[in-house]
Formats: sequence, C-alpha cells, structure tokens
Amino acid sequence: MVTKIEIRVGLKTGMADPEGANVQKALHLLGFDNIDKVESAKCYRIIIDKEKEAALEIAEKMCQQLLANPVVHKYTISVAD
Repeated sequence: MVTKIEIRVGLKTGMADPEGANVQKALHLLGFDNIDKVESAKCYRIIIDKEKEAALEIAEKMCQQLLANPVVHKYTISVAD
C-alpha cells in the first residue's frame, strides 16, 4: 500500500523571512492593505510505498536528514488525501 505524505517546512518564529516580506510588500502595493504578515513555507508531497505508520517514520527521517534544518526550520508531517 502507498501512503501520500505532506511535509510543510517553514521558518521558526523570529527568523528573517525575506521571501515572505517581499510578498507582503507586493501585496500592499497591489492594494491589499489588511495583510499583517506573510510567512513563506515549502510543501512537499511524497508518495511512499509503505503503510501509514512506516511512511510517517520515513518522512520524519527525511526531515531530519535533508528537508529541514532544525536550527532555523519548523515542520509538520501529515497524511495527504
């Protein structure tokens, strides 16, 4: 059985986010004045040929070894629909 995993990686609170700041600035220039903050994040959808529990464990290892830097990133792992 295959499991679709979704991993979202973003910056921890307090880390500089120039991409988010640039998007916020552009939104303001387009007239979206009610935007308080924009935070950028990456989303990975990975199909793993394992059952749910094993796939989640593999995804955790992927984050620890490659997808996220624990010093600056936070991440969430979930099973996608």
